[in-house]
Amino acid sequence: MSFEIVEATITEIQTALAAGEITSKQLVLMYLERIADHDKNGLTINSVLEINPDALFIAESLDVERSQQGPRGPMHGIPVLLKDNINTGDKMHTSAGSLALADSFAGEDAYIVTKLREAGAVILGKANMTEFANFMTNGMPSGYSSRGGQVLNPYNISTPTGGSSAGSAVAVACSFCTVSVGTETSGSILNPGNLGSVIGIKPTVGMISRSGILPLSNTQDTAGPMARTVRDAVLLLNAMLGKDSGDAAMGTSAGRLHEDYTAFLDPNGLQGARIGIPRDYYFEELTEEQLALFNASVERMRELGATIIDPAEIKTAREIKYSSVVLNEFKTSINAYLARLGPGAPMRTLKDIIDFNHAHPVETLKFGQATLIDAEFTSSGTLTEPQYLRDRATDLKLCKEQGIDATMSGHRLDALLFPADFGARITSRAGYPSIVVPSGYTSAGAPFGVTFSAQAYQEPMLIKLAYAYEQNYKIRKAPSLRSFI
Repeated sequence: MSFEIVEATITEIQTALAAGEITSKQLVLMYLERIADHDKNGLTINSVLEINPDALFIAESLDVERSQQGPRGPMHGIPVLLKDNINTGDKMHTSAGSLALADSFAGEDAYIVTKLREAGAVILGKANMTEFANFMTNGMPSGYSSRGGQVLNPYNISTPTGGSSAGSAVAVACSFCTVSVGTETSGSILNPGNLGSVIGIKPTVGMISRSGILPLSNTQDTAGPMARTVRDAVLLLNAMLGKDSGDAAMGTSAGRLHEDYTAFLDPNGLQGARIGIPRDYYFEELTEEQLALFNASVERMRELGATIIDPAEIKTAREIKYSSVVLNEFKTSINAYLARLGPGAPMRTLKDIIDFNHAHPVETLKFGQATLIDAEFTSSGTLTEPQYLRDRATDLKLCKEQGIDATMSGHRLDALLFPADFGARITSRAGYPSIVVPSGYTSAGAPFGVTFSAQAYQEPMLIKLAYAYEQNYKIRKAPSLRSFI
């Protein structure tokens, strides 16, 4: 078949589908063959954890529907991988990469999965991830799970993948699917997006439903799209939108959402934009090579008409310390999630998971489970701990009101610009949106990106900026998938 799926965009695929050059069933088969050749063979990238046994039937059914009624929209017949903490009410498991939940089936789709199916997407399978969204223990490698093993970075296998949506990012980078869905609590879309040279959109908390997603933090969790182009990420974002009454955070989105975010794909979007760079604190871990890549990206934005305010410091940045919020919220959130799985679920509580791991140490405790144990014994599960309550208020004050809000209003900014994913901690605690975009590669081939961030529901501005940067420079390149010598 002449159609090439490597780097193929949604628009290119839809054009081929409309012309009869390819069917959705053939498209799924091509991705499966590529997964067999490169994810489970060769370099053994290991990004795909499970394949949907009904994917081909679903694709063929959508082909029939297309021939009889026409396509539902841009996502009709498009194969999508989901991070393994997103429920599907089908024949696939939802395990968060853990052996403790390896036999766990969700009773129904997560809300966003329902929306994707309604849009005509083919749920191709589940992507590997850092186990329990990197909340298993200290020192667990990003992209490792006891159920799925280690995800490798296709650009250089000695480079980390980033976590915890490692499989979602790497599978997209390698063209094992068209687009994927990741989740983020504190950098879990932005970090693997940066290291995987893909687009990652971390939406405002409340923009996308969290119902049916295995949780980490009730106040910081969100799902988001991962793609090879900004347009594809936005098309996937569109398909996941909807008002879910089961997610209390979505009440904050009333009157602030747009029906179609492709309206903000403006190649001139950087013209006249005011972008601030918080140099202090956020640049301390950069190598000279990474700093040079970042500074080059800033010059490109100036060339495209952006006004750069450098520095635009976040005065509270160095006051933001360890917070007990996620540690306390995890126990409450995971116990509620497990309880909703029904009486036949293999695990009912966080303690059950810990006990399972203790009973199977060789298989599950290669790196330990110190964080799970801390969550079990630190939290009452009622969120009444004084430290938790103080930390939650402090996070909002330092990250939101006195942090990002103060900096953006003080400098009249449209966005903040961070190197790689270094702003994830402050933006995640504020619940604010970000988009990471590829911006270059080190001499060792490791990807390097930049992240645009802004205040709540400012996704239209971030999409403009990211799209303009991408379209005018087209920096991203596909990994070779050749073995390293």
